Parts: sequence; C-alpha cells; structure tokens
Amino acid sequence: MTDTDRERLRGTFTQDVERYDRARPGYPPPMFDDLAEHAGAGPGCRVLEIGCGTGKATVPLAERGCRVVGVELGAEMASVARRKLPGTTVDVAAFEDWPLPTEPFDLVLAATSFHWIDPAVRIAKSADALRPGGTLATVSTHHVAGGTEDFFVEVQRCYERFDPTTPPGLRLTPAANIPHDSQESPNRNVEQGNTALPGADRFESPVFHRYERDITYGTADYLDLLGTFSGTLALDPTARAGLLDCIGTLIDTRYGGRIIKRYLTELRLAVRR
Repeated sequence: MTDTDRERLRGTFTQDVERYDRARPGYPPPMFDDLAEHAGAGPGCRVLEIGCGTGKATVPLAERGCRVVGVELGAEMASVARRKLPGTTVDVAAFEDWPLPTEPFDLVLAATSFHWIDPAVRIAKSADALRPGGTLATVSTHHVAGGTEDFFVEVQRCYERFDPTTPPGLRLTPAANIPHDSQESPNRNVEQGNTALPGADRFESPVFHRYERDITYGTADYLDLLGTFSGTLALDPTARAGLLDCIGTLIDTRYGGRIIKRYLTELRLAVRR
C-alpha cells in the first residue's frame, strides 16, 4: 500500500460511524483472555489503544479493569467511543503526530488498525510508548474460506463487474494457509535479507494466537457490513450502489436471504526488550 493510498483509505471509515459501530463484529472473547494471560490486560493495566475506532476492543478492556487511553483519527468515531465509556480518554489525532505522555504504558494495542499507521513510525513509536517488558499487541482480521462457500465464489462476478481493482478469479484462502503477520519481526527480516522496519529490533520475536469463527448475516446486515469496508467506500457512488444491489440480489435469490462468513482473527504479541 502506498502512502497516498493509506492516507486516502484510512479516512473513509468516518463516513458513517453509526453503521460502522452497528455492523462491524467485535473481537472474539478468547482473545481478551489471552491478552490478560500473556500481556497482563487486567485491573490497573495501563493500555494505549491505537485507532480505537468506536470502542470495539476498548469496551472489553475497560470491563476487565484496564486503564485505557485511546488515540483515534476520526472525531466522529472518537465521539462514539467516549459515549460508550464516559471518563475514558480518547484523543483525536493521528498516532504519528500524537505526543506521548511521560508515563509509559504496560500494553500498546492496535486492533485492525496497525496497517494504517506509517511503517516508518509505528514500531519505533510503540516501543517509545511502552515500559521495558511491556507488550505490543496487534490484531489482524482475515476473511477466509468457509461458511457459505458457494456464495463467496459466485459473488466475485459482482465485484469483477463493479470494482475494477478486483483480480479475476479471486478466491478466499483457507485459514491454515494464511501466513503469520510477522513482517515486522527482526528475525524474519534478517533471515530474508530485508531491512527491518525502524524499531523492530527493540522487541522480542512475536508470539501468535489465532481464533476462527463463523458469523451469520441476513441480506441487510451483510450489505451494512460491506458499507463499512474501505474498498467499498472508496468506489464511485454509482459503482458502489451497483455492487451492493448485485450482492443483495444474489443473497436473496440464491441463498434464501442468509449467508455465513468465516473470520480468522490473529493476535500478535511482542515484548519490548
């Protein structure tokens, strides 16, 4: 992703924050159990959440007794997070520009947001925000093979018709074939002869936890979900309307108004040296 694409797409999420909050799934409860066990995310833990959005991960952390400070680029999203968690600090800023407080954090969390941060900044600044022995936790979500598999094959015709960026014959990948998100690991970069991102050498090698789950969607709910994705939001309005109509018609006429989507959530934990 180029810097220009990153800046353009990461600003799309504020177009309809209530839809985003309504349609986007939260994170699997076992993930928060692992954050508690392996990163100390419990009572009194001081957490910096990068790109907290409307609070999908913030609320479960606060419920476990964590003291969360959120940084969110979109003022509208930050407003929803504050509404859910009165008294929680949510600053409106780009993480790249946000001034770090003097007191370090025990945990820095970026839930489905780390890839939107400038690669030249995100690792090093996260290390600066943490105490020695603190943990950087990044969460990625993948749409993988499973659920209503025939639908996800057929729906590619809609994407190929209305979204010019869609590769022909695109198919979802089984969860077992999704590689770990280890591109910022210093060991991996050294082994492959690549230059590590700034700050990667300040962390131990990452540990990964994975969670698969199926979520059932009615037609309206699934179209609501698609309306929160940056790729959909970035389409020309006419193309976007055509795409959503095509997908909705397919679900209603071929799948009885209901489909199942499979998600893979990966939690990556790296301890600051």
